[in-house]
Amino acid sequence: MVTLKTDAQMAFMRESGRVVARMLTAVREAAKVGVSLQELDAVAREVLREAGAGSPFLNYRPHFAPTPFPGVICASVNDAIVHGIPTDLRLRDGDLVSIDGGALLDGWAGDSAISFTVGRARPADTLLVDTAFTALEAGIAAARVGNRIGDIAHAIGTVCRTAGYGIPDGFGGHGIGRSMHEDPGVPNEGRAGRGMLLRHGMVLAIEPMLIGGGEDGYHADADGWTLRTDDGSRAAHAEHTVAITDDGPRVLTAL
Repeated sequence: MVTLKTDAQMAFMRESGRVVARMLTAVREAAKVGVSLQELDAVAREVLREAGAGSPFLNYRPHFAPTPFPGVICASVNDAIVHGIPTDLRLRDGDLVSIDGGALLDGWAGDSAISFTVGRARPADTLLVDTAFTALEAGIAAARVGNRIGDIAHAIGTVCRTAGYGIPDGFGGHGIGRSMHEDPGVPNEGRAGRGMLLRHGMVLAIEPMLIGGGEDGYHADADGWTLRTDDGSRAAHAEHTVAITDDGPRVLTAL
């Protein structure tokens, strides 16, 4: 069931979104060669603590997961697409890192993700990350009252496929509000003009995931969480929480 948010509720979600934005900014600034993923998770925890916010990620356990998630961020490196567990892995020069983070503040959730290179970037990685954010921008632009979910999916998929990248099937965006995952689902590929009608008060987490090698195949690590590309190519992830309003899409997780 889709729950429409009032203008006041969307304003509350903007505050949780600001916490997520500050958290991701702090994590990116801390992500240097030699820093561990656990240390990045500790940075994110401190931002949440200072804001008086909780984490929708910590101890989250969906149906596919063998264990509750142990971190407040997902930290996915190189061929990891999403859901990477923050371990003692230390970053190396040239690593492509995707950080997905969320916050719960006053009962409202925010969710966002960024991708970036640590140290010297490969040109191919820079293009992959730039395309992920271009796809996100296209999806946001399509998130307008009177459009449909398929218009968002089509906008994202067109950017990804035109650039020659793969899209992991079955993973995409989602509604968000009192909990991190709500209806409706927001695929990263689809047909324009199809799906649920977009209305004022819907809030969506829009999140393109791109596979650099151009194939769509992926698999889960032994940890049951981390999704990796089948071909070993690198991946990128970009996400914002977006409110659909009569005045156009409003990004709630921007700084």
